[in-house]
Amino acid sequence: MAESSTQETSDNQPHLDLTEGEVRGLICELGALFYQLGWVSGTGGGISIRRGQEIFMAPSGVQKERIDSQDIFVLDMQGKVIREAVNPKLKVSACRPLFMHAYRMRDAGAVIHSHSMNAMLTTLIYESHFSISNIEMMKGIKGVGVFDQHHVPIIPNTAHEAELEESMGEAVEANPKSQAVLVRGHGVYIWGRDWIHAKTQAECYDYLFEAAVKIKQLGLDPQTGGQS
Repeated sequence: MAESSTQETSDNQPHLDLTEGEVRGLICELGALFYQLGWVSGTGGGISIRRGQEIFMAPSGVQKERIDSQDIFVLDMQGKVIREAVNPKLKVSACRPLFMHAYRMRDAGAVIHSHSMNAMLTTLIYESHFSISNIEMMKGIKGVGVFDQHHVPIIPNTAHEAELEESMGEAVEANPKSQAVLVRGHGVYIWGRDWIHAKTQAECYDYLFEAAVKIKQLGLDPQTGGQS
């Protein structure tokens, strides 16, 4: 694998200066893509993108592959809704308090909540942290090398998404090298400096989660990348 294929995208991407309409359209596009990947099926998961001091967030409890641009809420940096969705029946994402941790504590430009099967299964084979090494795709994660031991915290699930707020904040603060937090039996929250970075981080992490599950099935240790 060529090194450039998993290196981080440039900090200076002129096409990231998006209009409000483009951000709304992009969330709809990503919702459809993530549905095809199995990350947001059954109305689960969530997507949000920051534009300046405003955060655009998909609604809660809807089919993410069928979101309309007018269904999206706009929040300020304190997490307060400043522009409602056109449909009055819609509610802002239940992920809101979890997303806000990444925006406030990591200066994120976008946050994704995935219900990926790979992420969920990964939480069943580790205790407090996902841990992996010696897998080339690790180089796609910000600040991580292929021979590093990379850790992602795992927090316990709760009956309601908002109840994860405290443990999520503690995990983000305690794990500065991780771009994600796993939730046991549930999924994963992943962020990046912009929507492209968040998307590629999510893709790399999903690859690594799947690799860990398959390495474990082979009777090998994912923490060594299956190597002795």
